[in-house]
Amino acid sequence: MTNIHASGLPAYKDLPRLNDIGSNHSWGVFGDDDDLGTLNLLTPERVRDAMTNVTSGERVSLSLTLNEPDPPLFRRQPFEHTVKKFGSMYDDRLDSFFPQGSTQWDGFRHHRVRQHGFYGGVTDEPAPGNQRLSIHHWGMTGIVGRGVLIDLEAHLAGADYDPLAERPITADEVRAAADSQGVEVRPGDVLCIRTGWLSAYRALDHDAKAEIAAKKSGLFSAGLRADESIAELLWDWHISAIAADNPAVESTPGDAAVGSLHRRVLAMLGIPLGELFDFEMLRSGLAEQGRRDFVFTAVPLALVGGLGSPGNAIAVL
Repeated sequence: MTNIHASGLPAYKDLPRLNDIGSNHSWGVFGDDDDLGTLNLLTPERVRDAMTNVTSGERVSLSLTLNEPDPPLFRRQPFEHTVKKFGSMYDDRLDSFFPQGSTQWDGFRHHRVRQHGFYGGVTDEPAPGNQRLSIHHWGMTGIVGRGVLIDLEAHLAGADYDPLAERPITADEVRAAADSQGVEVRPGDVLCIRTGWLSAYRALDHDAKAEIAAKKSGLFSAGLRADESIAELLWDWHISAIAADNPAVESTPGDAAVGSLHRRVLAMLGIPLGELFDFEMLRSGLAEQGRRDFVFTAVPLALVGGLGSPGNAIAVL
C-alpha cells in the first residue's frame, strides 16, 4: 500500500475537475497504477492504533447470510447450492451466484464515468482475469481498521422519516448526526451509516419483499443525497471506505438532475462502497458499551477480475 497521510491529501476543492460530469476526482493522487483508492489510508500505523479499540473482544457479524435478501433484489436469480457425495467425502458447489447479491462491496469496475473510464481513468473493459482494478486487490490486503457508526435513522426519527421511501440525506444532516451522537470521524476510518432500511425491510411480509425484489429499477430507499456536497464531505473526512445498511448507500431511485453518488464517490474519488450491511447487533453492542467506534474487519473475495464481492465483514468490540 502507498503510505499516504491525510495531511498530505488535497482538499476536495483542490482536486482536478471533470466539468462535463460536474464533479472532482482523485485520479493519480495515490499513483497512476493504483488499485486501492482510499484503502491506501489503512496504513499499518492506523491499523495498529485501531486495535486499541478492542475492549471486550466480542465479535459481531456485519453480513447477511448469502440467501438474504430473499427474494434477491434487482431481479437477480437466487443461487443454487448443490451438495455431492464422493465416497465418505462431501463437496458443495454454487451456481448462478451473484457476488453482489447480499451484503456486498462495489469494486472499482462496478461503475464507469462515461467516456472518461473507470476509477483512475482506466478505459479498458472489465473481463474475467483482468487484474486492473480487480476486487482481488482488496481481498489480498483486507479492509481492516477503525470503524465508526452513525445512526441516521435515530437522528432523523420523528421528522416523517421512512427508510423504505426515497429520502435523500444531506451532508449537513450527516454532520449533525455525527455531532449529536459524539462520532469523531478520523482519517482512515471505515464509515458505517445506518439508515434503518434493513430493519424496516426485515419487518415486511414475504409478499411485500417480493414486490420490492421484482423492481428492476425504482427500488425506494433512504440514503445519502447524491450531490457534490456529500462527495466533498466524505473525501475531506478522508475515510477509507463507507458501508451502509441500504441497497445502494445513496437514496434510490435517485434524481438524474442531482447525479449518481456511485459515480462521484466510487469511480471518481476511489472510495469503496459497501451495501446491505447489517448494523443491528453492532448498534446494540456499541450502546451497551457506551461507544461509537470498533475494529472493522472485512476480506473481500480474492477473485481476479471481480467487479464486487460479498461483504464478509465482522466488528470486534
